[in-house]
Amino acid sequence: MELIAVQLKQDTHCTVADLAQQHGVSTRTITRDLALMRDQGMQIDADRGRGGGVRLDSNWGVGRLNLPYAEAVDLLISIAVAERMQSPIFLASLGSVRRQLVASFSPEKRRQVDRLKSRIMIGDTASTFVQTSVNAPPKRVVQTLHQAFVTQTELEIRYQKEGGTFSTRQIAPHYLLLKYPVWYVVAFDHLRDSPRTFRCDRIHAATKTETTFRLLPKSTFAPSITDDDLVL
Repeated sequence: MELIAVQLKQDTHCTVADLAQQHGVSTRTITRDLALMRDQGMQIDADRGRGGGVRLDSNWGVGRLNLPYAEAVDLLISIAVAERMQSPIFLASLGSVRRQLVASFSPEKRRQVDRLKSRIMIGDTASTFVQTSVNAPPKRVVQTLHQAFVTQTELEIRYQKEGGTFSTRQIAPHYLLLKYPVWYVVAFDHLRDSPRTFRCDRIHAATKTETTFRLLPKSTFAPSITDDDLVL
């Protein structure tokens, strides 16, 4: 239905038959979806007869944004990171956006978000030497790490050490630390049986396991996490 809404806003003329063919469904399915969209408040108009079609008011959606919970959490945390970075450009309205997002959550969801934010910290900017060696981590690694961090699930990773050699580790990703522009995973490393810090861009592969873990206090990971690191 989201794809249909976008299409109806962009196309000047579109029929139910056109939509059915493009999306590989029956006209009955499209008709049902259009009815559901109207029930959700979308202003969909239809012209009957030969040459008729369906369209969505071009002004619909201005000022409205419907996000799944997971996407809303990601956006909220991204806003919190941006606010902590204290960049002055284009951030004047972030506080208002953040308050509206938080207001849309139930009390339990707010507590969950607060617990998640307490595990993300902002440290000092990375040194020039470190910045010159930073690469964007693979998207699939970022997605897997994201899921494991949120669900407190252990990961098996293929990690490239500073000297260039690789090793396979099973880690529990307890905290995330941003030393701009470098993200670090502060984790318990089962290979070393001790806390370790891993640069995200050096994780070349990641697989989520079935093993969950209980969160250890930040003091366990000192000096990787210090009192100077700001919690979101």
